[in-house]
Amino acid sequence: MANPGTSAPPDLFEAETQALLTARAAHAVCACLAPSQCRQALGELLRAYERLLRETRRLVRRSDRAELEMNQLNSRLQDLAAELEHRATHDTLTGVLNRAAVIELVNRHFGHDDLSLIVLDIDHFKRINDSFGHPMGDRVILGVVACLQAVVPASAHIGRVGGEEFTVVLPRQSADVCEKLAEDLRRAIESCDFELPDGSGVTASFGVSWAPPGGDFDSAYGLADEALYVAKRGGRNQVCLSPCFLRSLEHEA
Repeated sequence: MANPGTSAPPDLFEAETQALLTARAAHAVCACLAPSQCRQALGELLRAYERLLRETRRLVRRSDRAELEMNQLNSRLQDLAAELEHRATHDTLTGVLNRAAVIELVNRHFGHDDLSLIVLDIDHFKRINDSFGHPMGDRVILGVVACLQAVVPASAHIGRVGGEEFTVVLPRQSADVCEKLAEDLRRAIESCDFELPDGSGVTASFGVSWAPPGGDFDSAYGLADEALYVAKRGGRNQVCLSPCFLRSLEHEA
């Protein structure tokens, strides 16, 4: 029941309803009506029906347009949601995973898999930025990522965890495969022409760790970072393995 003081919504088809009632009344007593009266009632009914068809078609077209607009809006919202998710999990410059996404990925894999982590750092990157400017530094970072992407297998995941520091996440890979991959990555960067103004090359240092299922990012990264530090102290442009990684190699041997 409508609340007192509120009016009922207008009937869009009031004229058609009235014409229908008139035609019904005429039909009920048609034997008593003159032909002209029957003709008039029928004409009014025809006009009302034609108008009803026009209004129905107009409403259907409007409904179709509204449905199309809604579908387009939903599609755009899905695109925006996917874009926001990508921005939340990927590095803006390079498009690889960002640090938070790498941490989540590593911890998730450790729930059921062993995992190797390669950590690499571009050697003397500060000199590149200071000597040639940040745009050139960005070009070098993009070039290093291109080298990584050209070498890593499809099962691996690349992440940027610092300004010039990257990780390669390798679930379910043997120790010797990971060591060889790190060496391949090192050589790929060393042999790449980054077109620095002074003609110098770019190298990177690598640390590699391995842990069985049940580990976590902090421990795996800490071990790989320690190995990376050893590579830096040892002269850079080399691969160093964490002690646990060495033990896993000995076990495989």
